[in-house]
Amino acid sequence: MAYRYGNDRCQGLLFPPSVDESIKANDPVRAYDAFIEALDLVKIGFDFDPHKVGNPKYYPVIMLKVLVYGYSYGIRSSRKIERALHHNLSFIWLARGLKPDHKTIAEFRRKYCRQLAKVLKQCARICIRLNLIEGNTLFLDGSKFRGNASIKNSWDKKKAEAVLAKVDQRIKELLTECERVDQSEEQNGSLIRMGKELEDQKHLKAKVAGILKELEEENKKSLNTTDPDSTRINSPTGSNAGYSLQSVVDDKHGLILSSDVVSVNNDLYQFAKQIDEANRVLNKKCKVACADSGYATTGELAKIDEQDILVVVPTQRQASRKEPSLFAKELFFYDKSNDCYICPEGHTLTFRSTDEKNKYYKITDYRICLSCQHYGTCTRSGSGRGISRLLQEEIRQRLEAQYLEPESQAIYKRRKEKVELPFGHIKRNLKADFFLLRGLHGVKAEASLLCTCFNLARMVTIFGVPGLVQILKNI
Repeated sequence: MAYRYGNDRCQGLLFPPSVDESIKANDPVRAYDAFIEALDLVKIGFDFDPHKVGNPKYYPVIMLKVLVYGYSYGIRSSRKIERALHHNLSFIWLARGLKPDHKTIAEFRRKYCRQLAKVLKQCARICIRLNLIEGNTLFLDGSKFRGNASIKNSWDKKKAEAVLAKVDQRIKELLTECERVDQSEEQNGSLIRMGKELEDQKHLKAKVAGILKELEEENKKSLNTTDPDSTRINSPTGSNAGYSLQSVVDDKHGLILSSDVVSVNNDLYQFAKQIDEANRVLNKKCKVACADSGYATTGELAKIDEQDILVVVPTQRQASRKEPSLFAKELFFYDKSNDCYICPEGHTLTFRSTDEKNKYYKITDYRICLSCQHYGTCTRSGSGRGISRLLQEEIRQRLEAQYLEPESQAIYKRRKEKVELPFGHIKRNLKADFFLLRGLHGVKAEASLLCTCFNLARMVTIFGVPGLVQILKNI
């Protein structure tokens, strides 16, 4: 059997092939190259001055191409990107033979993080121009991402106070020991060792006291000393220091319209903010806004509902699909004309007080509840049954009924396949379930790059590489 051995590595060629000939016309790297060329980098804040005096810098367009292409294939480490620029033909072609080291790559990403955070917005507007994003129905979801910090460096008030008490006790012990040694063993050198430990303990006390002061002044529940912008997040993998990535996805092709990163552990107050930002990118109002029950805060939903946008968000009770208990609030009749509730046994609960969000109703006479046959099941309170009613209760009830409409159910059924797919691609295919950069500006830049990578992968699927390259050149 004959074998193919290849050419002699040392054999010279009269007409050596160009690097471009080694990259096929349908190679995805050509689509990434054309996409970055289509962006208006001046508009998003990159500065270009070829006549600037000093050591020449690497061309920002090429540096951005390398970053976006690397992120698209799960290569995010600056050292791995540096290695790819020496050995990966696609990277060599994309960078035109430039080989910046890992420090240069990391510094570019850090220095231009605010500009990188705006790349997704331009990507979305290109998709709008290409009619890939309609903006009629928008889906919102969030996912937890670990930060570049250890949860062990997260401090809350309880932990700080416990450490302070322990340090104070140790300082007291050291001072007592120093006094004893000073009197009995002055020549043994023990004072030097204990003096150093005493200094360390005082330094720790000052550090912890500063953390406690910051927690109180900024009204924070926790503070991570490695990445102060991060927060404690709870996920199936456990508790970590991290962030919540919010993304708004269009219904037509499942492309990401906007993204944001927030330092909160839940989605309760994100709905209006994220939908409004997506509408600003669209330059119009969407017709439908949909999210899961994690966003079910009546005040937030009302902000979008009052803009004549159909809100499709189930409440926690609707999402759990549990039947109400025998004496749940839903089974009490609200008499609007008299502003009171009637319990299933026919007794009246009258208005008592109100606060910023709720109105409170209480049984007229606590003895009614105490003598009722359902006492112990309906309520165990010695003062009788009470009910709280949202000031926006009518809006909540209307949104609940709106969610149950057949049209809303059909929209909500599409939610998972549209809005959760990007997170699956980012976390599983790109292996990016954590951020490399620290601080909100850094993680927003990474989120923008990751979401842009997803959009580009979808665009390549829709048009094909040659088709997308041609479209982007003519845009």
